Amino acid sequence: MKIEIVNKSHHPLPGYATPLSAGMDIRANLSEPVVLNPLERKLIPTGLFIALPEGYEAQMRPRSGLAIKHGITLLNTPGTIDADYRGEIGVILVNLSNEPFTVQDGERICQMVIAAHAHVAWEPVELLDETERGAGGFGHTGKH
Repeated sequence: MKIEIVNKSHHPLPGYATPLSAGMDIRANLSEPVVLNPLERKLIPTGLFIALPEGYEAQMRPRSGLAIKHGITLLNTPGTIDADYRGEIGVILVNLSNEPFTVQDGERICQMVIAAHAHVAWEPVELLDETERGAGGFGHTGKH
């Protein structure tokens, strides 16, 4: 799939780290480092602008290395970039650790997965069909 991209950053285009990777690393595009104090959140620019085809979204997801090593994650995960959005991609990082964390220019701050999605047409009914699970919700099975 080909997707149009404008790269106003001074970093290479996002790419897949391995042949079977689902996500592409996205880098911070900063003029100076950004410090994230404990429990602080900030919008980090990427310098990237994309034009997705209809029926697709870009999902912004945390990087496991930043999460386990530094407690850094995305506040709204997965963040969704809609096919009709043409602004700069920004990433909301949050520091869930007890130590300040400095985001450096060019640092890989998240990953982006391109995913297909469907639109639904609601069909109002009075009753839903029965299933084995029924209305059982959170933790209803009692399994650990």
